[in-house]
Amino acid sequence: MVDPSILPTFVAVYEAGSISAASRELYVSQPTVTARISRLEEEFGAPLFFRQARGVTPTVEAERLLVVAKEIARLLAKTQVMNEPDRLGPLHLAASTTIASHVLPPLLAGFRERFPDVPIRLTVGNTREVIQAIREGEVPLGLVEGSARAPRVRLTPFLDDAIVPVASQAARNDTRYENRQDLKSATILWRESGSGTRAVITRALKEAGIRTRPATQDIVLGSTSAILSAAAAGLGVAFLSRHTLASVEGSRLKALPGLSLTIPRTFHWAVPAGGLSGTAGRFHAYAQREAR
Repeated sequence: MVDPSILPTFVAVYEAGSISAASRELYVSQPTVTARISRLEEEFGAPLFFRQARGVTPTVEAERLLVVAKEIARLLAKTQVMNEPDRLGPLHLAASTTIASHVLPPLLAGFRERFPDVPIRLTVGNTREVIQAIREGEVPLGLVEGSARAPRVRLTPFLDDAIVPVASQAARNDTRYENRQDLKSATILWRESGSGTRAVITRALKEAGIRTRPATQDIVLGSTSAILSAAAAGLGVAFLSRHTLASVEGSRLKALPGLSLTIPRTFHWAVPAGGLSGTAGRFHAYAQREAR
């Protein structure tokens, strides 16, 4: 008989594509993940993964098991929530501005629905500020837009994103951004130093040969909402997250595909070196499931 408690590990390995990636996501050692999968294969009576140098490939049996495993994992999580409603303390998170404004709200709403009595506090800052708060123990869990090195803080992937160049729909007819050459003389709207978004954009503009830092005509603003409003007012070209643009109804902005400067990136969890536990650990697990 298959032990249902092992199934979340199976799902993590299947979706991550490797034992090492799954161990990082689950915050357990690779030998532990390997042992769990071996035990599941023994109980299931068939191999579930082909081991390769660069990861694992699911077998036909794994494909069949995945659907059932996800449903069982969901039911187990729901049962756990019902059985332990009083054990969770306050949830304190720190997040970069784009994530705090456009990614976290529905996740927090879903978590509140399951844990209506858990107090929630969200601290908003740029990537540098969030990582510092995690490092100094002020907050147990964070989400950042950048992926810079962070001593004593563990960064793990959460959600894919892309930064898109946009300008006002009402821009003058003679203001055209049809290629990268046009961008060299344009006003670019930048985030402040320390912003993860700024770091990603700086790298992309440098590689494109446009510029390495704000020019005299450029404007530096301290939040995503300020960038959004400035771009809509026609002050210049902005680079905004797809998650931001998707949440703005009746947007007065237009994408600029001719620049060929859509920048892929990944939002990351910022976790203390000692790992997660309690309410922060529960929210992390919930958010990971919802984001898949």
